[in-house]
Amino acid sequence: MTAADPVAGTPATDTDPHLVVAGTPVARYVLAPDLDAKHGPRPYLHPVRTLAGVPVTDALPADHVWHLGASLAVQDVDGTNLWGGRTYVRDVGYTWRADHGRIVHAGWEHRSPGRLDHRLHWCDPSGAVLLTERRTLTASALPGHPGSTPGAGRDGAWLLEVTSTLTAPADRDVTLGSPATNGRPGGAGYGGFFWRAVADGPPEVFTAERDGEETVNGCDEPWVAMRARAPGGPAYTLVFSGLGPGDRWFVRTTMYPGVCVAFAFEETTTIPAGTSRHGRYRVVVADGAVDRATAAALIGAAP
Repeated sequence: MTAADPVAGTPATDTDPHLVVAGTPVARYVLAPDLDAKHGPRPYLHPVRTLAGVPVTDALPADHVWHLGASLAVQDVDGTNLWGGRTYVRDVGYTWRADHGRIVHAGWEHRSPGRLDHRLHWCDPSGAVLLTERRTLTASALPGHPGSTPGAGRDGAWLLEVTSTLTAPADRDVTLGSPATNGRPGGAGYGGFFWRAVADGPPEVFTAERDGEETVNGCDEPWVAMRARAPGGPAYTLVFSGLGPGDRWFVRTTMYPGVCVAFAFEETTTIPAGTSRHGRYRVVVADGAVDRATAAALIGAAP
């Protein structure tokens, strides 16, 4: 074991890499959190900050302890819970089961301040590999934006991009599901690239055409923005894009602040044997309360 290539089960330490934009650390990548299996151990980004230093992620919150900053997580991967928490069982409801796996760092391909590229294994409770993954995270500056709230400090925005290739074993298909596909009503199709935000009160969420959780949750608009205020701090805005074919936005503002590129919002999705599922998720992290036109311009300016 080395500091540069930790394995699952070791605590998060100062050796965890950081993403840096123009000399400013903007995100810590926790590779191998020392967590109970029921919390869905997996690599995650936290804290993520704006260029002015405003925190925009939450991890291990009391309401959903298994929410870990910004991460990839799915509640049902061929029957293994890789999200954490209770599993939704059809005609029964949420139930604690010994079905929790973990997503583990398997080795670096590249590591630098602006780019992290590594291999991962999605494992069942016994440690058997369900899926392999190649994941790249990059952080880059975006031009300063007009229309933000004055007094946000170092006014600006940066772009996080996460690319992921999930590959099924050569000898079997792998099916991804969610509480919704297992029978839960109410648009609970979460599971995929998930961002647990931090907010002082319910945030605002909108797209180019929609406003509010009820209309945004489950839609397939090209982008979704979440505008919030950090507890005791200034406003910030997140603009998300990256839906793939069949994906939908899962959004929460009242129960908790969160946005997810949901892989199985209404129907399960299958990765056929020996093939891969590709994703490219982009998040603009901006200081200030950005309006609709500016949100569209920012995500449109992202390369």
